[in-house]
Amino acid sequence: MRVTGLGHAGLFIETAAGTVLCDPWVNPAFFGSWFPFPDNTDLDWDHYGRAADYLYVSHLHRDHFDAENLRRNVRKDLTVLLPAFATDELEFELRALGFSEFLRTESGVPVERDGLRIMITALTGPGDGPIGDSALSLDDGETVLLNQNDAHPLDIPSIRAFGEVDAHFLQFSGAIWWPMVYQLPDTAKREFAARKREGQSERALRYIDAVEAKHVFPNAGPPCFLDEDLFQFNGTGRDGESIFVDQREFLAELAEARPDTSAHLLLPGTVAEPLHTACKLTHRYTAKEIDHIFEHKDAYLRDFARRQQPALAAERASRAPALPPELLLAELKQWWEPLLARADRISDGVGGPVRLDVDDTPIVIDFPARQVRRWDGERCRYTLSTTGDLVATNIARREVDWSNSLLLSLRFKASRIGPYNEFLYVFFKCLSSERIEYVENYYDSGHDDGQHVELGDWRVQRRCPHLRADLGRFGQIDGDELTCTLHGWRYDLSTGRCLTADGHDIRAERTAPAGG
Repeated sequence: MRVTGLGHAGLFIETAAGTVLCDPWVNPAFFGSWFPFPDNTDLDWDHYGRAADYLYVSHLHRDHFDAENLRRNVRKDLTVLLPAFATDELEFELRALGFSEFLRTESGVPVERDGLRIMITALTGPGDGPIGDSALSLDDGETVLLNQNDAHPLDIPSIRAFGEVDAHFLQFSGAIWWPMVYQLPDTAKREFAARKREGQSERALRYIDAVEAKHVFPNAGPPCFLDEDLFQFNGTGRDGESIFVDQREFLAELAEARPDTSAHLLLPGTVAEPLHTACKLTHRYTAKEIDHIFEHKDAYLRDFARRQQPALAAERASRAPALPPELLLAELKQWWEPLLARADRISDGVGGPVRLDVDDTPIVIDFPARQVRRWDGERCRYTLSTTGDLVATNIARREVDWSNSLLLSLRFKASRIGPYNEFLYVFFKCLSSERIEYVENYYDSGHDDGQHVELGDWRVQRRCPHLRADLGRFGQIDGDELTCTLHGWRYDLSTGRCLTADGHDIRAERTAPAGG
């Protein structure tokens, strides 16, 4: 097996039984905010797209699903490996690009095609990517590969049952807007960013420990920001207020925390040949060039930004003009109020009005009243502020997932009173009747499957109420407080109350006397 890194989560996997192209992203994403780091624009994308027998797109986030690259460079008669998502949006988008051959999979169930064993583990919760994320397992008879990319949590026992993993590719860096866009004191923002970076690393380490692969390849990040308005978000930011750890930084952390782990730097064009205890690695960059990328990152990114100015200008020119206030309000009312009428669980979870400032127009999404209206001066726990052209573009495109456009662009500001509210951001991911219906039914079915696990002096439900992580593996207790280390969500076991966000309480009972 030969694996060529294509940048970010992109992989080109060659085996004697077939070749798989994974998440080929090269064009700027999220309103021109994200670019792959390092630069991968000079790769031979036509070669990879024409040589592939299979295409695997893990999910619809645009740093994985690059419609322009798929349309222009990937042949349409290959076979698409399709995750078993709850909605058919990924298939619909791929068919619209001209793909017609699909291998439909069942989550966690291996299939064999011409000597290549394939398994896709699909995640289908409201917080999983854009209502769905997935991981790919491959076995060519000699090497077992796990392409985890952004997917978490995962059913590790079923992945281990597929085969002893030789090569593990996993996310290690951030992919969120918190805390960078929030209006916070500088010291608080630095503290929250440091905690987020620490949490990301801990999550990656736990997956590395659980999978126990012979070779580990940090991938699926970080992005870089080449627009001058966003340049301060690169890496850990100007003053430690950003969350994006690079490949070398994580490899150094990993070497210190897990010195026996065989981990490798995967860059665009790097070829890895992992087999059992050995792994041959061939970079297309010289050692001096690699040092320049990471040790002189600011200069490298400035050069990269100069080359990408035409792409940034084209993205800005593609945006719709801002709408007049009355038309803006009318468009959002017509679109969102029918969705709010069905969104009982989401609306109850948000529990109050949310203010959306579009340029100088303050609008309220009144979740209790199921209305979109002008702000009337009332106190709102959340306020989001952005520009009229971005909102107008989402309206014109009928963008059903604003996390996959506006929010991940970091081209907005936010403030909030109290803890994080997951339901609000789920709403912004569910701006279609199909998505609202699915998520409402998902919440109705409940997260607690009745199973429990013993942790210290407590018996708690096995699944974390956030994203159903197995607390037997990811739960950590300190006194009466439980932390799910996968995403850092905390619970007061004495009351069951979630300390991180409203509406996610946990079932727990003490099995030993307090202090015993």
